[in-house]
Amino acid sequence: MKKTGRKLAAATAGVAIAPLVAVVLPATAALAHGYVSAPPSRQAQCAQGVVQCGAIKYEPQSVEGPKGLRSCSGGNAGFAELDNDSKGWRVTNVGRSLSFTWTFTARHRTLNYEYYVGGQKVATVDGNMQQPPATVTHNVNLGSASGRQKILAVWNIGDTPNAFYACIDVNIS
Repeated sequence: MKKTGRKLAAATAGVAIAPLVAVVLPATAALAHGYVSAPPSRQAQCAQGVVQCGAIKYEPQSVEGPKGLRSCSGGNAGFAELDNDSKGWRVTNVGRSLSFTWTFTARHRTLNYEYYVGGQKVATVDGNMQQPPATVTHNVNLGSASGRQKILAVWNIGDTPNAFYACIDVNIS
């Protein structure tokens, strides 16, 4: 077989195999997306049009950044509006414990979920390195905090260095 014929055969084989490879390979971390839908997180409020925001309105599930951050935007400059505490976020009245519902548009193995009130960690929920269902609800004791507080909820992905971030504004009575 001539050199040109071998190149053509190799190219044809590559084109024929590419769709099969795309279907067989596992999904990557870029497909993992989620946010706190209840009580309404800041990005949920943007998506619902409660507060006027930028691009986050169309993708509330995309507030992703490296693990270990403590910002509402996950360090993503495109979602920096989420870090603005004076933007007019709707505040939810709650008691000393609160149920948080995460909504996942693409699920991924979960290391854990962390909850912070006023910068202090109040709960960690183990994800058991499992893929979550489409929604997950955690009941979290908010500790001794009271009054208006910002809660940071973090979904730590199990097999990537990233996490998803959501802030929820509450009034604890």
